[in-house]
Amino acid sequence: MDYKFYKVDKEQDIGYIYLNRPEKKNALNYTAFLELPQIISEMDSDDEIRVIIIGSSGDTFSSGIDLFDMSNEIEEIRNPDQKGHTKWTLIKKIRKLQDTVNCLQNTDKPTIAAVNGLCIGAGLDLISGCDIRLCSKDAKFSLKEASVGFVADMGVLQRLPLIIGEGNTRELAFTARFIDSETALRIHLVNEVFEDKSSLMAGARNIALEIASNSPIAVRATKRVLNFISEEQIKRGLDFVASISANIIPSEDLYEAINAFLEKRRPEF
Repeated sequence: MDYKFYKVDKEQDIGYIYLNRPEKKNALNYTAFLELPQIISEMDSDDEIRVIIIGSSGDTFSSGIDLFDMSNEIEEIRNPDQKGHTKWTLIKKIRKLQDTVNCLQNTDKPTIAAVNGLCIGAGLDLISGCDIRLCSKDAKFSLKEASVGFVADMGVLQRLPLIIGEGNTRELAFTARFIDSETALRIHLVNEVFEDKSSLMAGARNIALEIASNSPIAVRATKRVLNFISEEQIKRGLDFVASISANIIPSEDLYEAINAFLEKRRPEF
């Protein structure tokens, strides 16, 4: 199938998913969140595919969420009437967005994120749902939500502590600072750093082929066992953060962040 946000390919035992909106730095719009679970479902049904690689077109993995597109699709963000019904509807929509990251963890097939350039906000959510993360030297990561008046609500706060530990997660979440590929490797956010995008994709392919050479039923069963260790903790955390996020949206801080972006200045909270 053809998709609006993603480009999908297949080679031997590997399924490729590319974020494919390079003119917008692969900012994740509402379509991106709707399409990815469909793609994963299709690849789940294809017995020839044993491993999934998620990469990107252009010089950026993802600049994060497309706030303007999302605010048009999720009108509760702008609704001045923030009574119970509005909040309840918003929670349901947040949970639907969470499914986009959940599908990467829930598929029995191992997923490898190959990151070049910027990986910001919702982009970091996506790769946190993958089993293995790789990057090129030019990669930069930021858990940026606190700087734009949001709480990260799609799973990164639940998964990152399991990947990089509590202290590193809290530092990234509270400061919203960027870290480079060397730091990402040091804190175990990524398994390996490659010289450039070309060698990154070749490296991801080599790992995928190595995984694919093993017994598929054993690999899938192993992933289920590893997921079982933390899946209940993650699920409870996702339910909680959906409620917290709905409680603080909208806010004066969010409006200030939007105005500052439009005016090309730093927000003053």
